[in-house]
Amino acid sequence: MTRLTALALAGTALTALPAAAQDTARPAVDAAAVMTTYADIAEAGFADALSTAQALQAAVAALVATPSEETLTAARAAWKAARVPYLQTETFRFANPIVDDWEGRVNAWPLDEGLIDYVDADSYGGASDENEFRALDVIANPQFDLAGETVDATEITPELIAGTLHEADEIEANVASGYHAIEFLLWGQDLHGTEAGAGERPFTDYAQGADCTGGNCDRRAAYLTAATALLVTDLQEMAGDWAEGGAARTEALADPAGAVRALKGMGSLSYGELAGERTKLGLMLNDPEEEQDCFSDNTHLSLYYDAKGIQNLWLGHYERPDGSVVEGVSLQALVADKDAAVAEQLTAEIAATMAAADTLSTAAAHGMAYDMMLAPGNAEGEALIMAVVDGLVTQTRGIERAVTALGAEAVEIEGSDSLDNPAVVQK
Repeated sequence: MTRLTALALAGTALTALPAAAQDTARPAVDAAAVMTTYADIAEAGFADALSTAQALQAAVAALVATPSEETLTAARAAWKAARVPYLQTETFRFANPIVDDWEGRVNAWPLDEGLIDYVDADSYGGASDENEFRALDVIANPQFDLAGETVDATEITPELIAGTLHEADEIEANVASGYHAIEFLLWGQDLHGTEAGAGERPFTDYAQGADCTGGNCDRRAAYLTAATALLVTDLQEMAGDWAEGGAARTEALADPAGAVRALKGMGSLSYGELAGERTKLGLMLNDPEEEQDCFSDNTHLSLYYDAKGIQNLWLGHYERPDGSVVEGVSLQALVADKDAAVAEQLTAEIAATMAAADTLSTAAAHGMAYDMMLAPGNAEGEALIMAVVDGLVTQTRGIERAVTALGAEAVEIEGSDSLDNPAVVQK
């Protein structure tokens, strides 16, 4: 599903202004320097995603070694902390094939969680024509058949998860790895519908011996440990790809139209992915299962930090978890060098989106959970969500104008039926 944004204009070098418009007192903004800032923010963001995932790994090890309310709470807090830098990197996915090809290993959703562990049979159901493995429950079944072959899952390892279980039988809903598989293992299903409340998995699901609940606590601990180790390994790979000499950095810096590509990535995350698939679709369906962080009820912050990642790239400014800042020559400056009014307007539009996202996340933290916002008839909740959607759509138009200001011929912004063809979205 794509929406073609026609920007058929004569190409001009990104570092050159028309002679009549040049300010001889001020040199043109260097597009190469802009892309260096872009790559530096990517490098820092993925490095921070890695370090916070390593902290999550330590918290998971403590939970598995000594299951308790305290260690489960600490592991959940570490998962939420790990999401903050990762979400701010998502805009790189839509402009860089290396990131897009990798992303499904760490952030795929929604998932048929019954593939991994026990679920509530009444609300979840069993196998379906679309996915015979949606209720496989690997944790309870050390041996199963897949594509005509018997799989020995006696030992749950990162290799089993990545090589056999993830997208098993080439079905995208069979998500076995990444943040959301770990989220499910820490919270369990959220059975509250459009009422307040996240998943309520007890810490005793990791207790050994007679205290074990949910059955197979040793295998559940093994799965959580392996999935977390796999997440760390995958993030190490991407952090390396953006470090000096890494494949993603090298490719981004070598592209003479890199600034346009960066703007296209920002627009695709803003429009089709964030405004459409992650936000408006769930509201149209009034379905909390369409929340990105549906087990933990962390979706309000996921929306905020995804939007923040777009603002980071526009301003050329990223604040790291330790409070230090990575910044440099920005896309904002590059566009302003061509058309100051376009840059000023887009800056204001992105700020308005961030204000709407902040209002939504504040409301979620103070009594109106995102689940509740999705409920049919909740006009206040709908208004909070639609303010973010409208802001994202508006800033995408501004991103299109920014691309025009840079003289690009055409970019393709990813779309969503929920925005472009809502009649086909069925409740």
